[in-house]
Amino acid sequence: MEFVRFPIVSILEDMLEVPEDHNEKSRNNPSRAYMRDAKAMAATPADVIEHPNAYVFVVDMPGIKGEEIRVQVENENVLVVSGERQRENKESEGLKYVRMERRMGKFMRKFQLPENADLEKISAVCHDGVLKVTVQKLPPPEPKKPKTIQVQVA
Repeated sequence: MEFVRFPIVSILEDMLEVPEDHNEKSRNNPSRAYMRDAKAMAATPADVIEHPNAYVFVVDMPGIKGEEIRVQVENENVLVVSGERQRENKESEGLKYVRMERRMGKFMRKFQLPENADLEKISAVCHDGVLKVTVQKLPPPEPKKPKTIQVQVA
C-alpha cells in the first residue's frame, strides 16, 4: 500500500523545517528547498534600471536593517540579494496577534548580470527600507585598428 501525502503535511514539514527523507522523495515533485527559494524570490519585488554607465537594482526591504542583508555574486555572473526578516519577540502576558499580514522569513532575489557588468565595481546602499545595488558597466572595447604590414621589395 502506497503512502499518500496530504498537502497540510508538506506545509507543516516546511514550517517545522523537517529534513527531507530521500526515500520518500518523488521524482516529479520539486524539493522543499526549491519551493522555499521560489516563494522567497516571488515575494521580493525589485526594479532593474539601466543607466548609461551602470545597472541599478532597487529592492524594497521594509523593516530590515542593512546588516541583515547579504549581497553576493555567484557563478561569476549572478547577483544574489538575500536575508531574513524575523518577527519581533514580544513576550507579554495577554498579548496576541489579531492579524499577521507582514511577510516574515527568508527572502532572496537572483539577477543574471549582463556581460558588460564590472564585477569589481559593485556597491550596495540601504536607506529607508530601500536597497539599491549599483553595478558599474565595463567600458566598451576599443575598436581594433587595422594592422599595416610593410611590404618588402625583393
